[in-house]
Amino acid sequence: MTDGGRPSGDPAPVRTGGTATALTGGTATALTGGTATGVGSMPGTDARRAAAIVTGELPLAHLPELPQRGLGADMIGRAAALLVDLPMDVAASGYRLTSRPTGLMRTARDHLSRDLDAMEEAWEVAGRHGSREVFKVQSVGPFTLAASVELPGGHKILRDRSAVADVAASLAEGVAAHAAEVARRLGVEVTVQLDEPLVGAVIDGHIRPVSRLDVIDAVPVSDVAETLLATIDTIGADALIHNCDRPRWDLARLMSGVALGVSTEVLRTVDLDGVGAHLDSGAVLALGVVPSTAPVGELPVERVLSSVTELTDRIGLPRRVLADQVIVTPSCGLAGAGDGWVRAALTLCSRAADALAADPTSI
Repeated sequence: MTDGGRPSGDPAPVRTGGTATALTGGTATALTGGTATGVGSMPGTDARRAAAIVTGELPLAHLPELPQRGLGADMIGRAAALLVDLPMDVAASGYRLTSRPTGLMRTARDHLSRDLDAMEEAWEVAGRHGSREVFKVQSVGPFTLAASVELPGGHKILRDRSAVADVAASLAEGVAAHAAEVARRLGVEVTVQLDEPLVGAVIDGHIRPVSRLDVIDAVPVSDVAETLLATIDTIGADALIHNCDRPRWDLARLMSGVALGVSTEVLRTVDLDGVGAHLDSGAVLALGVVPSTAPVGELPVERVLSSVTELTDRIGLPRRVLADQVIVTPSCGLAGAGDGWVRAALTLCSRAADALAADPTSI
C-alpha cells in the first residue's frame, strides 16, 4: 500500500504542549486474533483460481488482487475503480487524475467486477454465503495514492493539501460503496485494509517530486492520523492499516484502537517497544511471519510459530495476546510467489493461527 490538508469538518487533534494526543475512532471490533489472512495480491491472472485458493485456505478470507493483469489491476491503478467523481488515466510519467472518464477506469472496474464475481461463486461453492463471518477487502490508502498519482497539471497530488483532502474523501466514499457491495453479495461483515507503504516517506518528506522545481513538504504525523481516521469513519467499517515497510509507531500512537499490519522482515530491535505498546493497548496486529516468496528448504509450521512466540517473549508480554490480538499473514503480498508456494504460504498461516488460537502458552 503505497503512499495535509484536513477534510472540512474533521476534528483537530487535541494538543497539549505542542504534542497531539491520541485520536480515537475507527476501533477494530470485528478483527480479532487467532486467525489468518493474506495481505491482498496473488500471482497470475485467473480470478476464479485465486478466489478458490483464498476461500479454501484462509479463515479470514480476502478479495484477491491480481496485479499481473497490468494497468488498472495494480494497487494504484485499482483506485481508478474506487474513486468517486475523480477520473484517473495513464500519462507518460504514470497515473494522473483527469477531467473525464477514461479507458483505465473501465478496465479497473472490469477487473474489480470479475474479481467479485469469482469470489461470490467460490464463496457459494464453499457454503460460506450468508455466514456473516468477517471478510477483508483492500484498497490503497489516501497518502500512498496521493504520493503516487499526479494532478492534471503534472504535479503529485501530495503537493496540494486541498487536493489530498479531496482524494481522501473520494476514496473513502468509493471504498464504502465497494465494502457495502461485498457485504451484500457474500453475506459477510467486511473489514477494510488500507495499504500505506509510502506513509513513512510522506511523514518524513521523502516523496520524490515530479521535477526538481517541485517542493513536496513533509506532512505532520498528526495530520496523517486525522485524515486516515476520517477516511475510516467515512468507510464505516473496521480497518487495518497495512505497511510492508518500516512501521510508524508515532502514527500508530495517534490512531488508538486501529489494527496494524507489519512484517517481521523489517522489524528491528528498536521497533519492539512499538510492537509492545500496540499490543499492550489491546489493538490487533496483523503479523507478517510467512515469507511472500518460497524459502530455500522446508519451512515447518513450528518455525513459524517460534518466530511469533519469540517476539512476544522478547517484549515481555504474555503469550495469550497471540490468541487474542495477533493475525498471522504472509510478510507481504503474494503476487511474486510461485504457483506452489502461494497455497503453501496461506496454509502455513492458517495452521500457525490455529495453534495460537488453541493454546499459545504450550508452544
